[in-house]
Amino acid sequence: MRSGPLALRLARRELRAGLQGFRVFLACIALGVAAIAGVGSLSSALIGGLRADGQTLLGGDVELRLTHRPADPEQRAYIDGAGRTIEIVELRSMAHADDGRRSLVELKGVPDGYPLFGQLRVQGGGDPVALLAVRDGLPGALAEPALLARLRLGVGDSLRIGDSRYRIAGAIAHEPDRGADAFVLGPRLLVSHDSLAATGLIREGSLIRYRYRIALPPGTALEGWLDDLHEAFPQAGWRIRDVRNGAPGLRRFVDRMRLFLTLVGLTALLVGGLGVANAVKGYLDGKTGTIATLKCLGAPAGLVFRLYLLLVMLLAGLGVAIGLAVGALAPLALSGLLQAYLPFNAAIGLYWQPLLLSAAFGLLTAFAFAVWPLARAREVPAGALFRDVAAPSAGRPKLRFILLTGVALALLAGLAIVTAEQKLFAVWFVCGAAAAMLAFLGAGHGIVTLARRLPRPRNALVRLALTNLHRPGAATVSVVLSFGLGLSVLVAVGSLQGNISQQITGQLPKQAPAFFFIDILPDQVETFTRTALEVPGVGDITRVPSLRARIVKVNGVPAEQITPTPDVAWALRGDRALTYSARPPRDALIVEGRWWLPDYQGPPLISLDAVVARGLGIGIGDTLTMNILGREITASIANLRSIDWSTLGINFVIVFAPGALEAAPHTYIATAEASPAAEIPLQTAITDAFTNVTAVRVREVLESANKILQNIGIAVRGTAVITLIAGVLVLAGAMAAGHRRRVFEAVVLKVLGATRGRVLATHLLEYAILGLVTALLAAVVGTLAAYLVVTEVLQANWLFLPGAVATTAGLSLALTIGTGLAGTWAALRQRPAPLLRNE
Repeated sequence: MRSGPLALRLARRELRAGLQGFRVFLACIALGVAAIAGVGSLSSALIGGLRADGQTLLGGDVELRLTHRPADPEQRAYIDGAGRTIEIVELRSMAHADDGRRSLVELKGVPDGYPLFGQLRVQGGGDPVALLAVRDGLPGALAEPALLARLRLGVGDSLRIGDSRYRIAGAIAHEPDRGADAFVLGPRLLVSHDSLAATGLIREGSLIRYRYRIALPPGTALEGWLDDLHEAFPQAGWRIRDVRNGAPGLRRFVDRMRLFLTLVGLTALLVGGLGVANAVKGYLDGKTGTIATLKCLGAPAGLVFRLYLLLVMLLAGLGVAIGLAVGALAPLALSGLLQAYLPFNAAIGLYWQPLLLSAAFGLLTAFAFAVWPLARAREVPAGALFRDVAAPSAGRPKLRFILLTGVALALLAGLAIVTAEQKLFAVWFVCGAAAAMLAFLGAGHGIVTLARRLPRPRNALVRLALTNLHRPGAATVSVVLSFGLGLSVLVAVGSLQGNISQQITGQLPKQAPAFFFIDILPDQVETFTRTALEVPGVGDITRVPSLRARIVKVNGVPAEQITPTPDVAWALRGDRALTYSARPPRDALIVEGRWWLPDYQGPPLISLDAVVARGLGIGIGDTLTMNILGREITASIANLRSIDWSTLGINFVIVFAPGALEAAPHTYIATAEASPAAEIPLQTAITDAFTNVTAVRVREVLESANKILQNIGIAVRGTAVITLIAGVLVLAGAMAAGHRRRVFEAVVLKVLGATRGRVLATHLLEYAILGLVTALLAAVVGTLAAYLVVTEVLQANWLFLPGAVATTAGLSLALTIGTGLAGTWAALRQRPAPLLRNE
């Protein structure tokens, strides 16, 4: 009963000696905890900012969005009676400068009351309403600076949109509801709502979005109002968003990045756990005499275990506190940098939940990795402890301590899974991390065994290097395990980012069309095709009818009651593009069912993407109900297609059979293949001849997407580097743990006539072998992880990138050799005489 207070008293006395031997321990714990706490605190600050600025980001308490058509008089009367209301019209168009330059723009028509919340700011100041007014016979327009730079325009210049001309009245400094746009292809051009009619772009069937923003009166129950709206217009077909999810795209992005970066941080903590084990082992090696003396004086094994476990956990608490302090300050440190990229203000503050979670991770990691070396010291007899320097014991702890270690690791894995929003992803990560750790652990022991069993080389340097790999106290297993995990993460992240980048900017431009053309009216299709083909260098033209619809029911069940798999949840969010066709699309791969006859006449049938069908849990014969221009149409699934989206050709998730949609107002979209030299002439010919047609240049879209991926990749790589830093700390800890032994060996070798150069060369060869083997294993594990993500999660083609592997090998060799030789050099600096006299 009294062993607990006694252990605590002895632990306090041990702490009087300072932190010598535990600096790497503290660094490993603090680094991992700081990574997890920083990611959690930063994401909490971002989500808090999204909630706080929900009204501003959405532009109202509620937004109702319709595509192709405005609200009918009855719907508009209901909306106007709900509170302060504005109608915003958005579409894509081409902006033409007087010198012939042109650019795709996101055109936005706003009324005088815009915005309901927040403030539209213009560079240099000014009243936006006055700036958009007609002056000198031209209506005003506010442009993003990027558009002005692209078209080489300034304030006071004019440009053409459709059939109308606008005067550039100012540059947009801040658009409050810009965050509500999930996907944009061009810079913003903001004009008066009333001026849009003169452009000739507002035509039936054109891809136009009508947004109705509503500021509800104070005290209005949001849920009740939405229920009344559904009851009043059950088939309106509008997409409803409210202040609780003002920018769902941003929220999903933050959540996914938090999950991934947290798991990468957890990997760093796991790698740091090896540093914990090394530090504890090294500390106990230095306390051999103390432990042996305690045991000889009658101290029970349990007291020794509790004494040093208390010491380890007290120091772990210090490391956790340091990590929490760094992590808690992350939002404040990064707030200025993030503000330039975010359409909202991060809610800087102290967030206890991520801090408590990271503290739990840190303490569990320290406990799980400290039990084994502590339990080993508990079981070794006093006499064996005195002999441990020359012949370390290799005994295992008792079964209960092995089980205790397993329980702690299981709790660590369970905590990672339970606290993750995407639990399936977390499960796969935990399983992958466990498999990787076992693989590197087995590889480390395999190297030791192989080095022991190899024939003894005649060359003394090679023989000594191989002996160092399997000698008592060798850091071989620790180096392979710690560096292997850290480098695997870097290989996986590098290969993943490189694959996505290559898919976008490397392979795709060779396969993809040069342009997408949208909003082609049915009576313009033939003329459009002739005009495009008259341009030299233009090849195949593909054109198909297009309109938008929402999936509102699946087998008669409302879409909001369906729980799809995460990878296809997008199919039930917002509008989907669809088409109709008598014949299968080009390169269509029917994986189930049959295509309908070309002259089919009968009940509505559809062809559906097989991936979406699997995610929704439906198949041949099941039904989807879609709201198309306010009318609900239920169609049976006739066949499932496998779609290769990577070609960037015209593909639709849903294709209708003939007979259901021909009479509905719609437009056509087209793709055109063209040589690089023909791209600008083609764009000029089409946009000059058809003022309503918008040209989307595929190359520009891909380059923009790649820039976004590169920015994300910087953040992900930065977090992955933390894992590598943890690996370096573990290696440094392993060097520190074996420092006494290395000093002794160096002294003996020097006395026997070995020069410093020969000793360094021996260790250079030892660490080169370890670094190369670790790099090869990390390349295999990291590449496999990236392959599974690319092929299984992203459903894309895999590209092997040898550059990432070569970089990893070089990095591994440099770090392993550099850190190892630093420890060897420190040992070689010791003078032989004092050590030999002590021995």
